[in-house]
Amino acid sequence: MNDYIEARFSLSPCQEEFTDILASLLADGGFESFVPDADGLTAYVSQRLYDRDAIDAAIRNFPIDGVTITHRDILVEGRDWNTEWEKYYFKPIVIGNRCVIHSSFHHDYPAAEYDIVIDPKMAFGTGHHQTTSLMVESILDIDIAGKAVIDMGTGTGILAILAAMRGASPVTGIEIDEAAYVNAVENTSLNRQPQINVVLGDASRLSELQPADVFIANINRNIILADIEAYSKRLKSGGMMLLSGFYEKDVEVLLAAARQLGINYVSHAVKDDWTCLRLKKD
Repeated sequence: MNDYIEARFSLSPCQEEFTDILASLLADGGFESFVPDADGLTAYVSQRLYDRDAIDAAIRNFPIDGVTITHRDILVEGRDWNTEWEKYYFKPIVIGNRCVIHSSFHHDYPAAEYDIVIDPKMAFGTGHHQTTSLMVESILDIDIAGKAVIDMGTGTGILAILAAMRGASPVTGIEIDEAAYVNAVENTSLNRQPQINVVLGDASRLSELQPADVFIANINRNIILADIEAYSKRLKSGGMMLLSGFYEKDVEVLLAAARQLGINYVSHAVKDDWTCLRLKKD
C-alpha cells in the first residue's frame, strides 16, 4: 500500500467554484483525490509524486483575486483507499426515491429504478452535492427518452449516465479536466453505457457536435455566463436547458443572459440555496 500526503487547504472566502478551481490546479501537480468542504479542500497525492513546488504554483496561479489560501501537509501511511472512501467520504445516496448512486466497493445500498455505479478518482459529482442531486431530480422529472443530450462539465459522468439509462440518445459528456475525463469514461463502462461519447475539452468543442434536445450544465455561474451563447448554439429550437452550480441570488443574472438568446424561464428548484434552473429555447 502506498504512503500518501494529505494536504489541507483553507480558503477565505470559500465557495464551491474556488475549491473546484484549486483542485484542478493541484491535479496538474499529481494530486488524485479531493474532498471539498465549507472551509476549503483536503487533497491527496502519493508521497512519491509529492512536489512542494507544484503546490506553491497552484496557490500562486489561483486565478481569482481576493482569495487567501493557506495549507499544511500530513503524511498518511499506506492503507486500503477504497475502504477509506467507503468509510469516510463516499456513502451511497438515493435521489428522488428512484436513483441510487454508489461505488463498486459498496455492498449495502437500497435497490432503485436507476442504479448508478461511480468510482470517483476526484470528489466531483458523487451525487452528494446539492447541485448534482438537483440535476438528477430534474432529469428524473422530464421526458428524455430518444432525445439528444449534451452534458457540459460532466465530471464523474453521473448526469450523462442517468440520461442514457432513461433512454436519451445520443448522449455526449464534455469535461475540461483530463483526470475527470478519464474517470467519466471509466464510469460509463462500469454502468454499461459505452454509447456515451465523452469528449475532453471546453465549450469550444461544442461546435463539433450536433444540436441537442436537452443541454445540461452543472458548473458555476461565471463559466455559464461566459459560455451560454455557445450552449445556445447547440440547443435545438424548443429544446430544454438545465443549469446548476450557483446560488438562488444568481438566477436573475443568468436569466438576463439567457433571454438575450431566446431562452426563457420554465421553473427552478432550490436546495440549501443551491439552485437548478430549467429553461426552454423558443
